[in-house]
Amino acid sequence: MKHALFSLALALAATLAAGFAPSALAQDAGKGKELMSKSGCLGCHANDKKVVGPSYLEVASKFRGVKGAEDRIVSHIINGGAGVWGQIPMPPHKHLAEADVRAMVRYILSLK
Repeated sequence: MKHALFSLALALAATLAAGFAPSALAQDAGKGKELMSKSGCLGCHANDKKVVGPSYLEVASKFRGVKGAEDRIVSHIINGGAGVWGQIPMPPHKHLAEADVRAMVRYILSLK
């Protein structure tokens, strides 16, 4: 009987802990912020003001709720491009791993 109660209590504790654990998306966003600080992104972008490129808040606002936004932004970062935010081109960043870029984009899109 004691063993069954202990097992039940342990299972309940694990279930509750899982419910309070950060979501994978939140963990990815946190990782994305860290990756951005190490990747050179801050040379052209800032959270709340235009530098060379748009602020991360502007990007989040423009793409919030847009279907396929994450994939579109990931592609734009990796392949580069121009015309989305004006005439200054975004150079390609093909040296960055797609998973890392995706984490960065999730961080950007999480901003409000």
